[in-house]
Amino acid sequence: MSARINRTRTLAAAALAVAALTLTACDNGEGVHDEGASAASTATAPAAAKSPTASGTPSPGTEGGAPTAAGQAGSAHSADPAAKGSTGSTGGAAGSSGTTNTSRSTGSHGSASASAPCSGTSTRTTATVVSRPLNHLLLTVTNTGSKNCDLIGYPAVRFAEAQAVPPAIEDSKPQAVVTLAPGESGYASVLLSAADGSGSHGYTAKSLTVYFDKGQGAARPSLPAKGVYIDSSLSVSYWQSDMGDALAW
Repeated sequence: MSARINRTRTLAAAALAVAALTLTACDNGEGVHDEGASAASTATAPAAAKSPTASGTPSPGTEGGAPTAAGQAGSAHSADPAAKGSTGSTGGAAGSSGTTNTSRSTGSHGSASASAPCSGTSTRTTATVVSRPLNHLLLTVTNTGSKNCDLIGYPAVRFAEAQAVPPAIEDSKPQAVVTLAPGESGYASVLLSAADGSGSHGYTAKSLTVYFDKGQGAARPSLPAKGVYIDSSLSVSYWQSDMGDALAW
């Protein structure tokens, strides 16, 4: 009986000691730790660290680590750069083509509207006796102005004190008016006399006046010092853009 009472007192004293130690630990700020909760937290922490959403840095096109519709669309565009590039190239080509066409059309109309009849003040005229064909004089008119000019019809030539101008060779009429850009030249030939001597009323002329169409003044090119012989065969060609075409008559 005494032994049982002593054991009970010993257990009671031990319990009091444990309680005192527990209270002391709480007073020191350590608190009571739940072993189970700590283990669970430790187990879930790595999983949370691996989640892009938890880290705050989701990958492009994802929402919480899963691809979104926007992300898939972006991937589709990135995977097919050729399609995007070809569309851009086509658009550029179309723009370039349109610009080129507009520029050419404007230039063509601009040139036409800038043309005016060639005159004695905007041109330089020379007269040259050629060896072939025989008895021919070549008239060369060069545009010395800053705009295009038109050589209309044929030159009205007057040698010395002649009262009339010679006729034009109708078969030499070109299909279009000869237009001279600045610096370009046009040509006409003058048949001075018949090569077979069949002409009449021949004489030697030492001066020449070339009249332009529609009252655009005149030019007075120099002739050789000995003059040129002319007769009733005197005639002129229409203005030509090519020297060979002019001398064919």
